[in-house]
Amino acid sequence: MSQSTPPSGPPVDSNPYAGEPADQPPVPQQGVPQGASQPGFPVAPVAPAAPVRSNFALGAVAALGAGVVSAVLYGLVIGLTKHEIGYAAVGVGFLVGIAAGRVGGRSQTLPVVSVIVSVASVYLGQLIGEAMIGAKELGVGFSEVFFDHFDVVQEAWKANADPLTFVFFAIAAYVAFQGTRKAGL
Repeated sequence: MSQSTPPSGPPVDSNPYAGEPADQPPVPQQGVPQGASQPGFPVAPVAPAAPVRSNFALGAVAALGAGVVSAVLYGLVIGLTKHEIGYAAVGVGFLVGIAAGRVGGRSQTLPVVSVIVSVASVYLGQLIGEAMIGAKELGVGFSEVFFDHFDVVQEAWKANADPLTFVFFAIAAYVAFQGTRKAGL
């Protein structure tokens, strides 16, 4: 049985598969804009790169807004369940980090700001939860306990603070830092 072998020696025209003679250079297309599809090349044009966003002020404002909203929600969870829930602290850090990163973009200091805001939000949420629990026990309104007797609320927080409370601070800070970095890409 014999196998076919490729022809020996160089091809006659240098490239037998090319449509143009080898001794003439290809003719450039006139009137075709750069990046546009050219005849013979079914390739879509390349999209321009997205502009780099880096708006520190807007990212910080978004982090503060998300921090206030998430602190209120975290306080409601604590006030209604009378327990601190770790996943809620993760949610606080996540909301603050995502808001800061998506709105602020690539800023070197924005993850640090989101850490500070998320820790403050967890603390504020825990104070709101303590005030809700105290208001239920005393039979008075939340605003009276929270605004008129804020020192009592802080003392109650200090009395109830345990090592797990500070673990929630660390969790929220870590999630906010990583969320801001990854969302700002």
